[in-house]
Amino acid sequence: VQLQASGGGLVQAGDSLRLSCVLSGGTFSRYVMAWFRQAPGKEREFVVVNTRNGDNTSYADSVKGRFTISRDNAKNTVYLQMNSLKPEDTAVYYCAARMGPFPGAHGSSWPEMLVYDYWGQGTQVTVSS
Repeated sequence: VQLQASGGGLVQAGDSLRLSCVLSGGTFSRYVMAWFRQAPGKEREFVVVNTRNGDNTSYADSVKGRFTISRDNAKNTVYLQMNSLKPEDTAVYYCAARMGPFPGAHGSSWPEMLVYDYWGQGTQVTVSS
């Protein structure tokens, strides 16, 4: 399985961007998809997760109301629509995938990096003030 992320760029505060992540080599609908990000000098952090059928979605508090995840199973693609971008959103954004069940109580491990099996290469998002 391979993940290819794209769509990053340099924008101004308040602008929007849409990131895409294409999964190949597997049956996309079987995978839980997530986005993480890593800012310079900081640890990689959870942004959002979307379950296989799209029924469950969980966002980090820092992006709630501004970011929206969606998936198109026919195109093997997960999207991250980012609106009202802020300079603190500047980071490399990574998509991640997991097919198997998640450990722990329902949803408790969704934000944990180590539970994801596959990672994309990252796409840079830079938001200027």
